[in-house]
Amino acid sequence: MMYPLVRELAAADAPVRVPVAVTCRVLGLARQPYYRWLARLVSDAELTEAYRANALFDAHRDDPEFGHRLLVDEACAAGWAMAERTAWRICRDNGWWSAFGKRRGRGKNARIGPPVYDGSRPL
Repeated sequence: MMYPLVRELAAADAPVRVPVAVTCRVLGLARQPYYRWLARLVSDAELTEAYRANALFDAHRDDPEFGHRLLVDEACAAGWAMAERTAWRICRDNGWWSAFGKRRGRGKNARIGPPVYDGSRPL
């Protein structure tokens, strides 16, 4: 999102103040959506998702063994109902996996260990 950059360049206390019209023209942005964004920095959907993520994180912090399905139940008990798919997406984006469910280090993308010295060549 380029709108925060426009806001920083047009700030009154910026060392070199660039007008919004010039900044938007250079970046290829329209001014009207910028001013609409400036009037409402956080949308209702983003705020709701943040509250849902907070409820899921609280449940995950209490029981890291829970997968996203059980985290949904905990979030619903806390008052933040959501679909399982929504909870899965939030958990995936934040890396909140079950302590037992995600196997790591298998397959061709596994991290390799340090080289082993076999003693045949001098260090």
